[in-house]
Amino acid sequence: PRSRCPQCGVGVPQGAGVTPISCSWGMAVNVYSTSVTSENLSRHDMLAWVNDSLQLNYTKIEQLCSGAAYCQFMDMLFPGCVHLRKVKFQAKLEHEYIHNFKVLQAAFKKMGVDKIIAVERLVKGKFQDNFEFIQWFKKFFDANYDGKEYNPLLARQGQDVAPPPNPGDHIYNKSKKPIGTAGNVRGP
Repeated sequence: PRSRCPQCGVGVPQGAGVTPISCSWGMAVNVYSTSVTSENLSRHDMLAWVNDSLQLNYTKIEQLCSGAAYCQFMDMLFPGCVHLRKVKFQAKLEHEYIHNFKVLQAAFKKMGVDKIIAVERLVKGKFQDNFEFIQWFKKFFDANYDGKEYNPLLARQGQDVAPPPNPGDHIYNKSKKPIGTAGNVRGP
């Protein structure tokens, strides 16, 4: 069952920890998520939702660490609140991810979203941090999406989206030599 925001009429899930805020210019409906708020999707279902909605090819939750998908979701929810030209869809480095999250934070502020983004944790590409944020974001999306058509490819103006490299790969691509053996030469 859904109730309506008293200010703008946006549908709001009842009992889902949702609080309507000033909606004079399509302001956001805030969502306060706890484990008992509502059911969460699995990691596979969450990735399918992201990929289907934005026509992406992410294979891991950790790849959301670039922040680009969230910026585009905000454009989908609130057209014009994010300048997609500023989003680095090809981001591969941590400072580029941070840039994208700054763009997202500006959009949150503009739309009155009451959510602190743990940028320094998300950009590290760890599963748990990114999974918790996408779970919250999906609830936020559901509370704010009005069902209007959105063409993600057109919105990106042909910019390809390169999923960030698998976070943590740099750890495993080190030399396979056991510690303490570098430079040791065995005599005959």
